[in-house]
Amino acid sequence: MNPRRRWACTALAALLCGPALGQGPSFRTIGWDDLLPKDWDPWADFRQGDLKGIDMTRLSDDDPRAAAALQRLRKVWDEAPLNMAMDGQSVRVPGYVVPLDPGAQGLRELLLVPHYGACIHTPPPASNQIIHVRLDKPNKSLSTMDTVWISGRLTARRATTVHGSSGYALEGVRVERYTATQR
Repeated sequence: MNPRRRWACTALAALLCGPALGQGPSFRTIGWDDLLPKDWDPWADFRQGDLKGIDMTRLSDDDPRAAAALQRLRKVWDEAPLNMAMDGQSVRVPGYVVPLDPGAQGLRELLLVPHYGACIHTPPPASNQIIHVRLDKPNKSLSTMDTVWISGRLTARRATTVHGSSGYALEGVRVERYTATQR
């Protein structure tokens, strides 16, 4: 077979067969629990010490114990441990969009969060439940709290933004509107 024709056939096969023949990376669909270390208990700090036995639901906002509990919660959640097995993985994860840099060309940077209202209302979730996404191309169709699937390479890398501290970064190469049937 002529080398040019062989190349054309290989290219056509790659287009038809996708990642199996090297067209691009495949992404493993994950859920938010996959980002949590198996043994992490976010409430352990509140079952001991000076906060042990205090019913937080009965404290008023101006109670110093409520302020101390919120400060401790913020510290524990901002320093939440990461699941290092996820570092460097090519993943596809669903979530809600919290824009960081809306511009004329579109959104390029955002936080991806697991539930509606996260990072817009306080306190934000634990850092191991916030993903700082940088899209490879600006996206003009995304807005606050849109539900999406984002695919890309996930790394364990902390960042602090005006909306919260993230424990993971994602180099976003694909954004899809969320539908539950896409798993």
